[in-house]
Amino acid sequence: MRSPREPLFLARQSYRRRRIEDAARLLPLLGVVLFLLPLMVGGAIGSVRVAFVFSSWFFLILSAFVLARHLGRDAGQRPTGSQSAPDGPSDDPAGPR
Repeated sequence: MRSPREPLFLARQSYRRRRIEDAARLLPLLGVVLFLLPLMVGGAIGSVRVAFVFSSWFFLILSAFVLARHLGRDAGQRPTGSQSAPDGPSDDPAGPR
């Protein structure tokens, strides 16, 4: 008899969380590329390049904020099927461990 197969696809919530974590891991690499881009073009540093660096910096801060909010919101939710201890007093005389 065949053993039961694992599901072909991940749950939607865990899949999205993993993709957000991947985006958060790639954000520093994107920052390095954005900051080095004006240096790779060459020439004198003008106001357009300075504006590009600061707008890139603002974009990275905003992206990190959005990703952190999504990761924090997902971490606050309890996964389905998990068992946790009740919040009431315990019968253990030693208290919580």
